[in-house]
Amino acid sequence: MQTVISFQNVSKYFFLQHQRTLKEALQALLLGEKPLEKVEALKNVSFEIKKGETVGIIGRNGAGKSTLLKLIAGVSKPTKGRLKINGQVSPLIELGAGFHPELTGRENIILNAVILGLSRKQAKERFEEVVEFSELDRKFLDIPLKHYSSGMYMRLAFSVAVSVDPEILLVDEILAVGDMAFQAKCKAKMEEFKRKGVTILYVSHNIEEVERFCERVIYLKEGRVVFDGKVKEGVERYRRDIDL
Repeated sequence: MQTVISFQNVSKYFFLQHQRTLKEALQALLLGEKPLEKVEALKNVSFEIKKGETVGIIGRNGAGKSTLLKLIAGVSKPTKGRLKINGQVSPLIELGAGFHPELTGRENIILNAVILGLSRKQAKERFEEVVEFSELDRKFLDIPLKHYSSGMYMRLAFSVAVSVDPEILLVDEILAVGDMAFQAKCKAKMEEFKRKGVTILYVSHNIEEVERFCERVIYLKEGRVVFDGKVKEGVERYRRDIDL
């Protein structure tokens, strides 16, 4: 089966600057403090994901899960190692990042669909599909997004994101969008993608949901892969570690 995601000894680190001004930075240097702190988000991570797999990414906060997805999405680049992606990536992470608060809902649907890879013609053709899925009252379509509630904003963002035809879908804790009925609708959409053979990487702290939805799990701990395999075994190890 075709490999669509390949990580080969991938590392990613950042530098955090604690001092906000030049004066604070100079004072830190004079006091022998480090002006920059190196944060290693991922350390020598290696794995391969085949076409059509549904893989859960689990681990505590700060384990490197979101960094992993951002590398696959192309939002960030590895510091070391090799990363290969074969297929169109649709990231359901940081929903609505391409939305503009001064533009109307209608304008944002078209704009964000284009940002996610559709042509302007395709975006217009799927406009009604997006509105219907979002269950947004049509009177809000021509109102600037800055007047939307957070729930309306997230519903619209999710609806635009799933209107794209993904080959690789990155999902980061977004199935909690809206009320229970809309959450069920989101989950049903994910199941539809799964049946169609879309490759899915699913990051969640809801371990029961990972067990239900995924067929494989990658467990990250302090930036390293400590388990990659069957969901039940990976979840059991994660739960043992949490209980320590």
